[in-house]
Formats: sequence, C-alpha cells, structure tokens
Amino acid sequence: MSTDLEITQLARLLREREVSSEEITRDFLRRIEQLNPRLDAYISVTAEEAMNQARQADAEVSAGTYRGPLHGVPIGIKDLFDMGGVPTTFGSRILKDNIASQDSAVVNRLRDAGAVILGKHNLHEFAFGITSENPHFGAVRNPWDRDRVPGGSSGGTASAVAAGLCAAGIGSDTGASIRVPASFCGVVGLKPTFGRVSRTGGLPLAWSLDHAGPIARSVADCALMLQAIAGHDASDSGSANVPVPDSPSDSALASLVCGLASRASTSST
Repeated sequence: MSTDLEITQLARLLREREVSSEEITRDFLRRIEQLNPRLDAYISVTAEEAMNQARQADAEVSAGTYRGPLHGVPIGIKDLFDMGGVPTTFGSRILKDNIASQDSAVVNRLRDAGAVILGKHNLHEFAFGITSENPHFGAVRNPWDRDRVPGGSSGGTASAVAAGLCAAGIGSDTGASIRVPASFCGVVGLKPTFGRVSRTGGLPLAWSLDHAGPIARSVADCALMLQAIAGHDASDSGSANVPVPDSPSDSALASLVCGLASRASTSST
C-alpha cells in the first residue's frame, strides 16, 4: 500500500510512472478519513486542493518535467505555518478564522518541489507544551497506543507520519517540539541549524529559538525534505545565506542532514 512507503520509494515509483500521484494522494486521503477521527492528527484537510495538485504533478511528470523526489508526494504541515486561503490556527480557537493571505516560505518551497499538501496538522495550543492535548481541536493520539500522548508540540505531524496519514510533514522546534514527538511516535525528526530554514510565514513562539524542520519515516526522507525547504530568505532576518547542496546520490542521503547543518553552522561563526 502506498501509505506504507517512504519518500525514497514513492519517488522512484512516481518518476518511473509505475503509480500516479493521484492514486497515492487518494490513498492517503482515504486513510485520513478512516483514522483521523481516532487520532486528531489533522485540524484541516485540503482534499480538493490536494487532488488538483496531484493531477498537476502527474501531468508534469508525463510531459517530462520532473521536479525531484518530492514531486507528487503527499505531505502535511503543522498548523502554525501559513497556507494561502487556509486558516492558520496555531492550535487555538481564537485563531480559527485567521485565513492566511499567502503561503509561508516552507510551504512555498515545498510547492516549488512539486509536493502535494494534504492539510494542516494539530498541535499543542500555541506550540507551548509537550503533550499535544489540544482542548479545541481534540487531543492528538499516539498511533501506537491511543492512551498515550504523541509528544509535542508537533504531535499532530509525528502522529500523522507514524500512522501513514502523510508521507512526511513539517513541524517546528523551539524547545524540542520536533524531536520529542518524533521519538514518542517512532519516526525521524530534525531540528535544523538556526538560519538553515526560513521562518517567514510561521507564527512564532520564541523568534530567536524557533526552527522549522521535517518529520519523516527515515533519515533519508528527512534529508530530502530538508533539501527542499532549506535556503536563504531575505525576508527572514535570521536566515543564513549559504548554498544548498545539489540532490545527493542514494548513498549520500543519510549524511546530507549533517552536511547541511555543518555548512550553516560554519557560515555563522
């Protein structure tokens, strides 16, 4: 089943046109419909938009325009990053009508990479907590044991990745909010070096400590996600102006995460 596969596996199938993004996206949406009522991993699901993005990805690949390993791959976004036309709630009822006018930097870069965005993930209210027990949108559940918390504040993202409700997701980390839920849910999470990924369009908890980063099923998948979202952004005053490496070979994927981090760290010293 496509919802069980890692990005590296989905990318090969999509590139070689053994499966379509439309088929994969439909599989993920069915799984969300089936499991999200029990996990509360998503606050909003943008099903119609996701299917349109998947059809566009299929058309581009068929025409010989392949954008890279995220092209046509369904992912989710923590609901503190803006998606144009969709509420950015920050996990709070008082922001349920906060409709974003444009995409955040990470969402924009994922769209450029051809990713299909399934919707917005649940989180600890205002990203200020470690359990993701949200009183407004439902307490996020750990898919391995629904009596246990998934960690936080990116609990919805980690739960969704672990349960196969997206191939990967974007979370945020201020004080372990990617790393804790990744460990609780048995997936891989990366807090990038400060300045490596733009925070533009993300609601802040502590501006000098906030990091946007990937949660995925493997180190290789995290590397591919990081490569897509990393890069200098002049609109973010803390963004590091360092190059992003070209797409690595399969053998180099596992080391890309450390490579990207060390480049950014070196540039800031």
